[in-house]
Amino acid sequence: MKAGKKIYFASDFHLGAPNDAKSPERERLICKWLDEIKADAEEIYLVGDIFDFWFEHKYTIPKGFVRLLGKIAELVDSGIPVHFFSGNHDTWMKDYFQKEIGVSVNHVPITKNYNGKIFHIGHGDGLGPGDHWYKILKWIFRSKTCQWLYSRLHPNLSFWIARGSSLKSRAVTGNKDEIFLGQDKEWLYAYCKEFLSKEKIDYFVFGHRHLPLDLNVDDKARYINLGDWLQYNSYAVFDGEKLELKYYKR
Repeated sequence: MKAGKKIYFASDFHLGAPNDAKSPERERLICKWLDEIKADAEEIYLVGDIFDFWFEHKYTIPKGFVRLLGKIAELVDSGIPVHFFSGNHDTWMKDYFQKEIGVSVNHVPITKNYNGKIFHIGHGDGLGPGDHWYKILKWIFRSKTCQWLYSRLHPNLSFWIARGSSLKSRAVTGNKDEIFLGQDKEWLYAYCKEFLSKEKIDYFVFGHRHLPLDLNVDDKARYINLGDWLQYNSYAVFDGEKLELKYYKR
């Protein structure tokens, strides 16, 4: 890393939720944050569920989000690499973002080395023990056959179905994401412990959980959950020596 530069991580913007009135307010806040960090950002990781729903038909994408996409294009054009991860709400990312704004898109967790510190980065859905029903659904949704069949629907219908499903999912989960289950019951923490038994990692960085967390996995490794921008406006920043969880003030 270059002297004075930092690496930023954020996730779970869920743009499009909860409605068309509140989402643009949050989008402007996120763009303001991105505008402020561009002065010292070496790289930026947006770790999944950036959109509450995303699907790319051959010639059509969901309306909206032009402020965020324009801001990211500006960052990329200025030489700052931006990395997207698909989450469970925007799993159907294809090649639009690479071609249009020059970001990289990751569908599985990746491992990176910065200044000798090893990062394992991913959205976090479907990892760890349990949640077998969701893992089956995830396998179905990510299959090319499922995506091809869904793309046969007219965008007016496919987007309507998906947005309704997202709102229903949010109604079912309610405030469960706000409750800390304890380390032994946090499934991403269990994933970190299992992964650490096979490979050396300094920082596990995940989203999906919607609850900002900073937990020691052993005497060296830490698990950071990035929280969300629906409630916390939380993010993490690595200054070349240490990783910190922070909160953006309006």
